[in-house]
Amino acid sequence: GSVVASYPYDDSPTHKPTGVYSKSADDEVFKYLAKAYASHHPIMRTGKPNCPGEEGETFQDGITNGAQWYDVEGGMQDYNYVWANCFEITLELSCCKYPPTSELQQAWENNRDSLLAFIEKV
Repeated sequence: GSVVASYPYDDSPTHKPTGVYSKSADDEVFKYLAKAYASHHPIMRTGKPNCPGEEGETFQDGITNGAQWYDVEGGMQDYNYVWANCFEITLELSCCKYPPTSELQQAWENNRDSLLAFIEKV
């Protein structure tokens, strides 16, 4: 996990594991939506999730192109965009895939304003 808003494409023509910006036809729209979410999140907006084992990982403005971060062939957001014309971003909300119950209230507080801003844009 991480704390970042990722947008299509997750897959790249070269399938290099990381570092390839895979631009969609609607790249500017996806960046706009990802930034709408990230800019209201207290951790995401810093671009420094500080996840254990990945302390040096950074994301400008708290967003990333999926394939630039890491290549995923056959991902759901790409599939839905290409085959169903659905605009999806992927929200990584925690370094931990299964946060303990004691952290859920803070997770909600961290994401509430972001979610409302995102819904307003949609």
